[in-house]
Amino acid sequence: MDAHNLPMVVPSPQTDPRGFLRALFDAAVARALPAENIAAFLPPPPKGRTLVVGAGKASGTMAAAVDALWPADAPLSGLVITRYGHVPPRLWERPGRIAVVEAAHPTPDESGLAATRRLADLTRGLTPDDLVLCLISGGGSALLSMPAPGLTLHDVQAINKALLHSGAAIDEMNCVRKHLSGIKGGRLGIMCAPAHVVTLLISDVPGDAPEVIASGPTVPDSTTCADALRVLSQHHIPIPEAAKHGLRSGGFETPKPGDPRFAGHQVHVIATPYESLQAAAALARSKGIAAHILSDEIEGESRDVGQMHAAIARSVARRGEPFAKPCVILSSGETTVTLKNLRGRGGRATEFLLSCAIALQGEPGVYALAADTDGIDGMEDNAGAIVTPDTLVRALERGQKAADFLHRNDAYGFFAPLSDLVMSGPTFTNVNDFRALLIV
Repeated sequence: MDAHNLPMVVPSPQTDPRGFLRALFDAAVARALPAENIAAFLPPPPKGRTLVVGAGKASGTMAAAVDALWPADAPLSGLVITRYGHVPPRLWERPGRIAVVEAAHPTPDESGLAATRRLADLTRGLTPDDLVLCLISGGGSALLSMPAPGLTLHDVQAINKALLHSGAAIDEMNCVRKHLSGIKGGRLGIMCAPAHVVTLLISDVPGDAPEVIASGPTVPDSTTCADALRVLSQHHIPIPEAAKHGLRSGGFETPKPGDPRFAGHQVHVIATPYESLQAAAALARSKGIAAHILSDEIEGESRDVGQMHAAIARSVARRGEPFAKPCVILSSGETTVTLKNLRGRGGRATEFLLSCAIALQGEPGVYALAADTDGIDGMEDNAGAIVTPDTLVRALERGQKAADFLHRNDAYGFFAPLSDLVMSGPTFTNVNDFRALLIV
């Protein structure tokens, strides 16, 4: 983020650490908004027509940006699928040339199935003179739902829920999703032949691999049916006989790198978690606070990652190592939560923070914010939460024992009574979780 694009008023990290951390989060989100990134990657209008398809939490804003930038006299139509509540308000007031349909996330529903079938139908009859713009962002795996032959929506829902509860990494989950789908794992790209396909991606996965983002619907897939079976076995996830047969026989295999049907396709990642971390770092430095980016690829159990971040923050606060204070430590990635209690509320960001707070034990001068850049932490209404040096004390005054809440995966229930939730609402983009620890 350039200096002239920084917010006009940024709270002081010394006098308003909460406001400062929230400003860093807002800067990270702003860097990933489609309107700020998409123009440079749009090709010129083709000789034929232009079809826009896509799915993800940011697909509505991506479609709106394309519509605004595309010449008014050039043919443009299509359909994208986004999560319920993630249609930009301006599209409700003035619908564009690209239909935006809502469906369920993280578990697919009938609306997503119907919308995906509509989207697939739009690809019929394309010619070499036509252009397909595919707009993909995180969440597309659930929203783009078309079960492989012999499977039902109920089958896919059950497997998806089991994967979400298992603690499987995002690349493992998407490996399975691709092979049990009739449209993901490169199959949508094949459907668009012989048109020219340009895929624009907003990454929400560690490493920014196009084949992992939303299960890579338009790009070739390097994973195999055997890989999918291994993931299912490792995490003890039952599957119906039709799925077993399709995977064991290789009937559900995805198109691979080198497939000539992808020749000429273009793929551009237009926004990444690291770029958003850089934007937050630039904002912190503009206020005289040193900023250190640990990584944008941190994975593992949220509670374990929280303990690790707390250990670094304590070392900075007590010893000035590995960084001198004041400073902010930034990171991103795709952590997981293995659910032990299905009645608990909370997502990756809040479970990270609850574990972090327990490990910090009220360390003076240490503040933390973790939030999902799409504005929704898991399935709740918050983006994340904030931890302060007095978090545990305030909780005990209310009779809340942090360890009990962590044990039952109820981080939301811990932070909500403390008024420490970050409530941003849908941000209309998605570049994974954002974490910032301020040490002053």
